[in-house]
Amino acid sequence: MTDIIPPYLKSEIDRLDRLITEARTSLTDPQLKQLAEEEITQLEQQKQALLNVPPRGGTSDEPPRGETGGSVILEIRPGTGGEEAKIWAGDLLTMYTRFANGQNLPVSKLDDGVIKIKGKQAFALFQFEAGVHRVQRIPTTEAHGRIHTSTASIAVLPEISEKAIVIHPNDLEIHFTHSSSQGGQNVQKVSTAVRIIHKPTGIITTCQTQRFQEQNRKIALEMLRAKLYQLEQEKIQSQKDAARSAVGRAMRAEKIRTYNFPQNRVSDHRIGKSWKSLDRILEGELLPVIKSLAEFKPQL
Repeated sequence: MTDIIPPYLKSEIDRLDRLITEARTSLTDPQLKQLAEEEITQLEQQKQALLNVPPRGGTSDEPPRGETGGSVILEIRPGTGGEEAKIWAGDLLTMYTRFANGQNLPVSKLDDGVIKIKGKQAFALFQFEAGVHRVQRIPTTEAHGRIHTSTASIAVLPEISEKAIVIHPNDLEIHFTHSSSQGGQNVQKVSTAVRIIHKPTGIITTCQTQRFQEQNRKIALEMLRAKLYQLEQEKIQSQKDAARSAVGRAMRAEKIRTYNFPQNRVSDHRIGKSWKSLDRILEGELLPVIKSLAEFKPQL
């Protein structure tokens, strides 16, 4: 009964009900019928998982962890550009860390190029950062003053609860190795680093930042759940786009933004807007960009 559902769950259940209703409108379309049925099944399973969550004490308004809110995992990987691309990926990591700190959101390192940003509004702030970020500048190693172009890709992964994504142990291949980090004697002498392979999809997650093996295993599983969730969402979106011949939202493979150092300009290609404040943005003053993207949310 809805009158006993706590507020922090009811808002998410209501959202799922709206999505289910919307998906049902596609059942009459022969091209979308099978996709709609799959989407309805998935949404019903998510709803049932929330209905099965045991009551918590008090009347907290804390939203559930998932796509609409809560903590977020950022995975930043160098793309084309060799060593300069690695430097650029590090610059983006620093930019996001400074921005999160400025919003009073705690940041923790999960792995090389992977951070977790905690807070109720974290996903809402970072959800539009997924995609390829291109930089145009003169590298410090460039002797002739030529401008180079490099890229880094960003994956934005919502924190997903164990109830939302169930991972079967038989689908996992788990390896424990010695950590390569400078984590003290325990990290160096014991096989604390964890590498998990999800056999059905080939997805690999690793973690070696914590002192104990079990802590690293939990973090690697958390990243795996987020990646499996993202994979399913991208599959659904690509099927919709193919059926409707429409342009989908930006995923990690799409170029979304260019950072032009000679002109001190940042341009977001999705909304056709530029900011002549690249230096301040890289220092963490990202809020004007975030607000502009939020205004265009229905189109992204």
